[in-house]
Formats: sequence, structure tokens, C-alpha cells
Amino acid sequence: MALHYNLSKVYAISDNDVDFAKQIVVLFIEEVPAEMKNIKQGLKEKNHNKVYHAAHKIKPTLDLMGMDLAYEDVTSVETWSRSEGKKKEIKEVVKSLKEHISKTVKELKKDYAL
Repeated sequence: MALHYNLSKVYAISDNDVDFAKQIVVLFIEEVPAEMKNIKQGLKEKNHNKVYHAAHKIKPTLDLMGMDLAYEDVTSVETWSRSEGKKKEIKEVVKSLKEHISKTVKELKKDYAL
């Protein structure tokens, strides 16, 4: 049973199309961790713009996947990057976001035998 994600929105927009849901899952696994790396890289480089664009890119996916806590985290990251805050202010939020994504990827791979 899914603990870190909820595909009800995916099924709602696709008329319960299982193949479509699996495509969304595969896209999530391929793209979201890569963008998470961009967020971390942007933080390291103190590049608020890079952080913002990576966070903004994954935000709708996190919403679609029913990842409410990760969605809150990525919204905070977006807000922080727009205000060009200090790295220490956002460090824990980014760590939390990374954890949510990692757990979800692991769970999706298991649930969908990927």
C-alpha cells in the first residue's frame, strides 16, 4: 500500500488508465530525482535561480502524485529562492524534500516492479 504517494489525481484525470499511471510513475522516477540534484547543486553554488527553476519544475508533479508534505517543502524552497534567503534557512526543508522523494522513488519501484 502506498505510504508516500497517492495516485488518485492521476487516475482521476486519466479515467483510471493504469498504463497512463505507470507512465507518470516512470517519469517521476526519471525526472524528479534529477531535479532534486539540481536543487542541491544550486544551493551549493548559491544559485537561487537554479534552485527556483528546479523546485518549480517538480512542484506540479509532487501535487499530481499526492505527495502533500513534499509539495509543502517544495513550495517553501520556491519562496525561499525567490527571496534569495540564506542557505541555512532552507537546509532542513531541502533535506526533508529529498527524503520524501527518495522514499517515494523506492516505494514506486517496489510497487510497480521497476
